[in-house]
Amino acid sequence: MGDQTVSELPDLGAAGLRLLEPEDAPELYAVIDANREHLSPWVPWAAGQTLLDTEAFIASTREQHAANNGFQAAVAPGGAIVGIVGFHSVSWENRMTSLGYWLAADAQGRGTMTSAVRFLVDHAFGPWELHRVEIHAAPENLRSRAIPERLGFRQEAVLRETERIGDRYLDGVVYGVLEDEWRAHQSTFS
Repeated sequence: MGDQTVSELPDLGAAGLRLLEPEDAPELYAVIDANREHLSPWVPWAAGQTLLDTEAFIASTREQHAANNGFQAAVAPGGAIVGIVGFHSVSWENRMTSLGYWLAADAQGRGTMTSAVRFLVDHAFGPWELHRVEIHAAPENLRSRAIPERLGFRQEAVLRETERIGDRYLDGVVYGVLEDEWRAHQSTFS
């Protein structure tokens, strides 16, 4: 593997993505607030998210990028933010990462997030020369699970009660794809 770094970003704009800036906080918070009921069953932060929390999240994404440990991007195919997609972290030693994402309810069903995830996985296996990418989703979150399934990830495990959402624990379905599997799967769609 070369000396790849997170700072070597792809052309995010080509995929309708962009890095978050501090001035994005009010817009991102408005999307979260409008989608609180939609997001709350699946992500622990949604129910109580405030504008200050959103500002802190954006600051943490900038620190993550500066620390060479992945990045988060606004999903903004038409210019307005409709979700977030990004790398939780990057293990350069093990050449692996995991992805997370969420999308506003009214932006679903158009292939927006599938395209964004495909773009980031291509980057992970391309310029970053990683070997493995994971995605985790709750078993009941069928829309979230459909993305790795559509993109050729393999379901590898179901972990019991891995995430606490309010007063309940959710299991986690682990999907993984290796670099050679990704290239083989993507070649069938070329």
